[in-house]
Amino acid sequence: MKRLTPQPAHLGEGPCWHADEHVLYWVDILGKRLHRYDPDGHRNASWDLPEMVGTVAPRHSGGLVLALQNGIAFFDPESGALEKQPDIDPQPRTRFNDGKCDPQGRLWCGTMDIEETDTLGALYRIDPSGEVTQWAEDVGVSNGLTWSPDQRRMYYIDSPTRRIDVFDMDPHSGDISNRRPLVEFTEEEGFPDGMTSDSEGNLWVAHWAGARITKRDPDTGAVLETHATHAYQTSACCFGGPNLTDLFVTTAGVDLTPEQHTRFPDSGHLLHLKTSPAGVPTYPFRG
Repeated sequence: MKRLTPQPAHLGEGPCWHADEHVLYWVDILGKRLHRYDPDGHRNASWDLPEMVGTVAPRHSGGLVLALQNGIAFFDPESGALEKQPDIDPQPRTRFNDGKCDPQGRLWCGTMDIEETDTLGALYRIDPSGEVTQWAEDVGVSNGLTWSPDQRRMYYIDSPTRRIDVFDMDPHSGDISNRRPLVEFTEEEGFPDGMTSDSEGNLWVAHWAGARITKRDPDTGAVLETHATHAYQTSACCFGGPNLTDLFVTTAGVDLTPEQHTRFPDSGHLLHLKTSPAGVPTYPFRG
């Protein structure tokens, strides 16, 4: 994979392709920073934020929506204006982690225990109206989310379980039910982290402590392709570019031994891979 950044992040996460701006946004959670990569000229930009940030997504009305430590905020990259919304999960030991908008523009976002010792997290859906609904509790580290092409299945990762789970979903109401495991990762594979889908419905999954991206069958979870990274903690991925055939991959460099830093020199960097088939777009928040 090709490295796209000059300096590594602490904990890169949450890549999203902004189709209107033709750029990729992503976050450094522990660095409290929002990043933007512009493929036209390979330009990088960043903004410091007052809190840890787990998620970024385009906002249909302009600007971006962010998931900060305890709730969401609206952010204007041009002016730097940050408009925080009421807290959703005000526990002092939790923070928001990975999140994503579904095709109807509802923001799904989950929390985790900052100390990563207890199952204090939850999965929430924030509707465009601002209504918040909790859909899962006792979550360890809420992570990857994606949907089937017909939007009748939602795939979800709580990383410490080493599983990808699947829900039935009503695409109109956004209600989910019948949670069940799709596949469980082996210790050698690491932990499933961020996730996206391609146009054929296949799942693309980042392996934390596994140094790879896998493409998986959405019905069985079987591995269809493996793409190694030089980043032990491969955290998330999304499709972008003019034809949605560019896979952007975030990684982390935290808590690595000196030997691991040497062995995995791309740790913390934003990476790129050309893929086939095309991926699904990043959907904007309609709130």
